[in-house]
Parts: sequence; C-alpha cells; structure tokens
Amino acid sequence: MPYGISLKSLNATASPVLELWDKVAAFEETASIRALNYPPHLTLALYQEIDLDQLAEALDRVFRTRPAVTLSFSSIGHFENEFLVLWARPNNGEQLFQLHAQLHREIDPTHCHEHYRPGNWVPHCTIVTKIPMAKSQAAIGWANRNRMRFPVTFDAADCVRFPPVEILREIRLPAQ
Repeated sequence: MPYGISLKSLNATASPVLELWDKVAAFEETASIRALNYPPHLTLALYQEIDLDQLAEALDRVFRTRPAVTLSFSSIGHFENEFLVLWARPNNGEQLFQLHAQLHREIDPTHCHEHYRPGNWVPHCTIVTKIPMAKSQAAIGWANRNRMRFPVTFDAADCVRFPPVEILREIRLPAQ
C-alpha cells in the first residue's frame, strides 16, 4: 500500500480545480478523482514502503511552521501511462521545489518513487487519472485549448496511505 506526502487545498480557492474535475470526468468511464474523496492536492513524495514514524516526523519538520502556499495555474499538462492523466500546471513552482527539496533532505530520496525524486518530479495537481487511450487525443486537444488562470491556496499538508485514501497525519497551514 503506497504512502504519500501532499499539499492540499481545504478552502474555497479549490473550486476551479473541482470544476475541472467535473469537466474532464466526461473523458472517463467513471470519475476517478472524485472517487478518491480527497481534496485538490500536489503530491510531493510517494513511497511504496516507509516507516510511518519517519513519514510523520518528516511532515512535521517540513510543514510545522510553514504558512499556506498560494499557487497560480494557467495550463493543463498530461502524462501518458496505461491511461492518460491530465493535470493543472502551477506557474510559480520555485516554492514547491524548495519544499520538495527540504522533504527529500528529511527522507532519503532513494526510498521515493522515481517520478517523485529530485530532478524527476513535475509539480502538478491531478484533475483526471483514467482517460482511456481511445479518448486521449480528444482529451489532449481539450487540454491544449483550455487556457484558464486561477490561484489556489494550499492550506494543509498531510501524509496518507492509499487506496482508499487514509489520512495518517495532517498539519493545517496558517494564512500568510
């Protein structure tokens, strides 16, 4: 069962992401992201196995004194796996890269999934995960045509186990 550390948005600024979830669900057979029952988020690290105390301690050391993080989004990217994944691209990623680096100083990155390691990680807020290949060209076309601009404030950080998503520890991040 995998484990992750994420920034998430628990406030009204997440509404543009929720709207995107509903729009892109039309490309799937069933809405994958809504089924998670988990808010809009950016995953900073993903581990197949890890000591839970080490995970919680790293979360505390990185986020205990951090304020909320506001990011702006203006385009949609994609990853091609077994299914097509669409995601909102944050514009101002430097703060995210700093948090990511700090987290990986706390937990040796060799324990992390290769796509989430320093040098490989692409900051992203997933909006859909299971677009079948038969609909991938239409979904990519939609993504390329949609240029929206919106900010989202990520006001919590947590460590989770999934699936299903189980929050193991959460830290609320105060407004800046």
